[in-house]
Amino acid sequence: MRYLSAAEILLIHSAIIDETGGLHGVRDLGLVESAAKQPRQSAFGAQLYPTIHKKAAVYIHAVIFGHAFLDGNKRTAMTVSGVFLEDNGYSLVVPEGEIERVAVAIVVLHWDIPTIATWLEENTKKTR
Repeated sequence: MRYLSAAEILLIHSAIIDETGGLHGVRDLGLVESAAKQPRQSAFGAQLYPTIHKKAAVYIHAVIFGHAFLDGNKRTAMTVSGVFLEDNGYSLVVPEGEIERVAVAIVVLHWDIPTIATWLEENTKKTR
């Protein structure tokens, strides 16, 4: 399993802001570092997030609700999750505009990690 580092999340955020506009900057580096570590968490020898989709959901949840960046938290969260999935043999398959719609729904409806993971399971395909 290939996880993303805090440095990679920062790089993704910078690229997203360069490409789509907005304000560069990190509000709290500790939250970025936390978002990078959360999918790897375990307790009593068992992974807290045992599936690829739950791990990807944790990245989304941590970045969106952590608000580590001055701007672009939703865009960064969805991209980080997509990169993580692709690095591990999956790809998101959704209609145009769906990722943006879901990112907003996550915030407005306060989706939890299992809800995000279910959406990811329903909208990814294994590529290898």
